[in-house]
Amino acid sequence: MLLTVSDSANGIIQFLTVFVIFVFVVAITLFTTRWIGNYQKGKSLGANIEVIETYKITNNKYVQIIRMGEKYLAIAIGKDEITFLTELTEDGIHLTENVSEPMLDFASVLEKIKNYKK
Repeated sequence: MLLTVSDSANGIIQFLTVFVIFVFVVAITLFTTRWIGNYQKGKSLGANIEVIETYKITNNKYVQIIRMGEKYLAIAIGKDEITFLTELTEDGIHLTENVSEPMLDFASVLEKIKNYKK
C-alpha cells in the first residue's frame, strides 16, 4: 500500500488539530485554576486572623505565631491536634516584611543548564 500526498497531509492536519485542542484545554485549565485560586484567597483570608511565622519541628509538627485580632499567640500544630502555647507581646516579636525567595522560571533554569554543559 502506498501513501499518497493527501494521506500525509490528512495526518498532519489531524495532528495539528489535536495539538491546537490540547493547547486550548491546557490554557483554559491554567486560567480557571488561577481564577479559582484568587477567588478562594480573597474569600478565605480574614482581616482578624493572620499566620505570622511557621517553624517546622519534626515531620508533622510545627510551631506557629499567629495574630488573632490584636493578640499574638504561639500554637503547636501536630498531625491531629492544635495546642495553645502562650500569648506573646507585640514587643517580643520581630515583624518583617514578607520577603519571599524569587521564583525561578523555566527559561532561567534551562539557560543555567545550557551554560553548565558548555
